[in-house]
Amino acid sequence: MVGMPVVAGLGIAMPAQAHQDDLWRGFFAEHYSGTTRALAQRIFANAGVRTRHAVANPLVEDVSGWPTERRMHRYLVEALPLGKEAVDRALTDAGISAADIGLFAVCSCTGYVTPGLDILLARDMGMAADTQRLFVGHMGCYAAMPGLGAAADFVTARGRPALLLCAELTSLHLQPASARVDTQQIVAHALFSDAAAAAVVLPGNARGYAVREVASVTDTSTADHMTWDVTDLGFRMGLSPRVPQVLAQHVRRFIDELLARHGLVLSDVDGWAVHPGGPRILTVVERELALPPGALDASRETLAAYGNCSSPTVLLILEALRQRPEPPRWVITLAFGPGLTLYASLLERV
Repeated sequence: MVGMPVVAGLGIAMPAQAHQDDLWRGFFAEHYSGTTRALAQRIFANAGVRTRHAVANPLVEDVSGWPTERRMHRYLVEALPLGKEAVDRALTDAGISAADIGLFAVCSCTGYVTPGLDILLARDMGMAADTQRLFVGHMGCYAAMPGLGAAADFVTARGRPALLLCAELTSLHLQPASARVDTQQIVAHALFSDAAAAAVVLPGNARGYAVREVASVTDTSTADHMTWDVTDLGFRMGLSPRVPQVLAQHVRRFIDELLARHGLVLSDVDGWAVHPGGPRILTVVERELALPPGALDASRETLAAYGNCSSPTVLLILEALRQRPEPPRWVITLAFGPGLTLYASLLERV
């Protein structure tokens, strides 16, 4: 009988770093004008971000006027080596080769190419011809969790290793300056960043974090609160300021029920990997779950160092927790996105 699926390897890859203050002074202070500039400056200063990473650094090149076709060509050029680096590190960490992978799942909402990253990386890294593939698109910031759930289910059913890659290049979707105040775009430009993160899931007696459950809840009455529209000038974010209120309505019951199914309560969880959609999101989760001081330090530190990287972010936080001198036993990963949807996983260190 196959044991619990275990996250046995993690790998992270980042493009070049940029400092938030430099991005403001060197580009965005001129990108915005009039009353919009003062608002944008406040949002950038209060985003909780110190440094970010970008394949298209606006200090070097302004892609805001690029058509979507050009952005998609660039996506492939940049995402392929970044994804390869993250995957290679995760495989090395898990102690297996690409040829061992039975399922390769890729999550990305910031670019589309065919053949996709799943096919091209499987080819370039020497995965077997019978490796199954899954592509998860347009799920946004929570995509790592359904991706992890699919990988864990495959491992449980087939007894073979699975690999998850989350790769997002949000910098390719810089939007043109608008004559009107567009707070949603300012927030997106102040928060989002590029990254790739990969996770290897193994069957049986591997060391790492066992995937006990992946769960979700969706409030379709608020589906218009978070959008990601394909336009002639890249993908455009829609982000309602009411998102934290919706999360506040659902997060406590959602997490309590997830833990109760495993005979646990909130105080049993000693590791929290909460997606930092922004400082307000973390504050709301902290308040609604009545978390102790410092419980979300890893999330806040990840936001400060990397920004909001969309789907890879929870894996970045999980890696930070894993590298602590005393890694937590019980970890909740939690993220939010279009739907509005809350996705979580319960992990146990084994």
